Amino acid sequence: MAYIEFKNVNKTYQMGEIEIKALNKTSFEIEKGELVVILGPSGAGKTTCLNILGGMDTVTGGKVFVDGKDITKYKDKDLILYRRNNIGFVFQFYNLVQNLTALENVELAVQLCKDHLDPKTILNKVGLKNRIDNFPSQLSGGEQQRVALARALVNNPSMLIADEPTGNLDPETAWDIMNLLNDINNRGTTVVVATHAKDIVDKMKKRVIQIEKGNIIRDDKKGGYDSEV
Repeated sequence: MAYIEFKNVNKTYQMGEIEIKALNKTSFEIEKGELVVILGPSGAGKTTCLNILGGMDTVTGGKVFVDGKDITKYKDKDLILYRRNNIGFVFQFYNLVQNLTALENVELAVQLCKDHLDPKTILNKVGLKNRIDNFPSQLSGGEQQRVALARALVNNPSMLIADEPTGNLDPETAWDIMNLLNDINNRGTTVVVATHAKDIVDKMKKRVIQIEKGNIIRDDKKGGYDSEV
């Protein structure tokens, strides 16, 4: 059994009288320790996949197994514990608390988990040793994303989920962040990332799962942004 198994997952959202089918019998597997890039245009269903995988949304139909456990059977309390103890999240918008320092933002996450790492050590590992006492407004976009990455890692997650983590960054800084994600993956953490950054995807040559209208249309073990790459 693969570490992650999406099995014929459907997800439908009700918008008034309109039904929006975000996922349509979506199936894929991810092995433990893989770094996988999910591609797709806006509205393709990639964020829905990440949200379901991370326990922030539920399926309309189908099954999702993570490490042999069917998370589609989890109640709200189970999902809270699953997110807290197993998952690290990184988003396009850093979602930092503006009146807390970098260190305090990471320490905030420590209060919610049982098997956490040392916040200062993690901030050092993401290159912020000399910026731990700075507030978000005193940090560049790339530095703020590093704080968000440290916050995601401090609970020692088995899986890191990153939704457009480089969307607000310049190309050089974006590549730095992706290199950090790659380093984290090389230390054994499973990483699932959605990105539109063509140059980064082409350079990384990692597994690419492409989704359109809720359907998987491509799965390349070492792919690029375009199918012919």
